[in-house]
Amino acid sequence: MDLIVFFPLALVLGFQFLKVQDQRRRIVLLGRYLSQYEIEKLMENVTAGYMRALDEKDEERRAQVWSLLATAEQELATQFGRFTEDFSRVWNGQTQVSTLDFAFPYADRIFPRRTFDMRHLLAIHAEGIAATAANRAQRSSRDKAHTMTAELLLMQHSCHWFCRSRAVATARVLARHQTHYAQVVESVSPQTRAAYLKLTGR
Repeated sequence: MDLIVFFPLALVLGFQFLKVQDQRRRIVLLGRYLSQYEIEKLMENVTAGYMRALDEKDEERRAQVWSLLATAEQELATQFGRFTEDFSRVWNGQTQVSTLDFAFPYADRIFPRRTFDMRHLLAIHAEGIAATAANRAQRSSRDKAHTMTAELLLMQHSCHWFCRSRAVATARVLARHQTHYAQVVESVSPQTRAAYLKLTGR
């Protein structure tokens, strides 16, 4: 009777311990590279600036806000590009991401065919952010802000996916930004969306 009770409990506890260890390793790895940059602060400044610009009634002052935001966007794109380049040097045995919907400890090693490389995904995000900041598609200021916000949210989703799981990342986007994952994917640039879906298999 004792074995019937404690063996499943031991399995559950062991699974949870391994999951936490695996996730902690990923969080530390990503954090070590991100900590060298001010990407999160720049993201907050840019997104807050969008809200100010969109709420501004005076056209002249709105134009000034958009102009200042262009500089912040470029700095964000530059720093994220450098971060991506740094992270590209990480050994590929540490950068595989499981495509399973739920967190499974060391799933990238147990199911190697159900993975993609985070280094490649970050490169996709870096290109999308840079292209939007440079406004290569010649979008209006409002549409550019909408696209950049989506690019940043999808990038955040990818980072949470790498550290936790796809399900957790999707839940966080909805909880923090009241935005569904599918809506974020649909709102990024066509180039980002096509490359993202091809790599992740979504």
